[in-house]
Amino acid sequence: MKIDYINEITFIKGLKNGDSQAYTHLVETYHQRLCNYAFGLLGDNDLSEDIVQNVFIKIWKKRKKLKEDVDLKNYLYKSVYNGFIDYYRRNRPVFSLEKIHIDTLVVFVQEDSENSMERLISQVKMEIENLPPKCKQSFILSKQEGLTNIEIAEHLKISTKTVEGHITKAFTILRETLDAKMKGVFLLLFGKDFKQEI
Repeated sequence: MKIDYINEITFIKGLKNGDSQAYTHLVETYHQRLCNYAFGLLGDNDLSEDIVQNVFIKIWKKRKKLKEDVDLKNYLYKSVYNGFIDYYRRNRPVFSLEKIHIDTLVVFVQEDSENSMERLISQVKMEIENLPPKCKQSFILSKQEGLTNIEIAEHLKISTKTVEGHITKAFTILRETLDAKMKGVFLLLFGKDFKQEI
């Protein structure tokens, strides 16, 4: 007989007791939402699936330790977020995730919409697209392509001072147009250099 897990406490009790129906309900209810959230952070479907699967496996292994009054949705999103942080620490040491970045980004876990991170990333990219053409070109070559100011100057056939001017102007515009959450996304996408500018 299928149990209707409308009551959260009954649902968590079922998980704690090793009820396979409760676990199936957990996966069916949250799998796609968590994958969307993870994809917003990572931009990679396979990695997102791996992180979410690991979260479900850990919950099953540690189910007996779950508190009956736990905010399960918040717990799941935080677990995915922690998996994302662990991934970057292990695999992308160049990408600096200092505590200030993590603190800034924790707010996304609280978002009601599972698509919130994807939406915010799209908004940030839109603001970059709206930059004046020369500023945008210099900014993208610097922050997305990783070129030095000298390399950009050679590529665009302009002086390094002009390149610096374009990038500074881009940061000034973005500082004025991005709200707090979008600035957090920017930190995520472009690392600690942006913290000093924004």
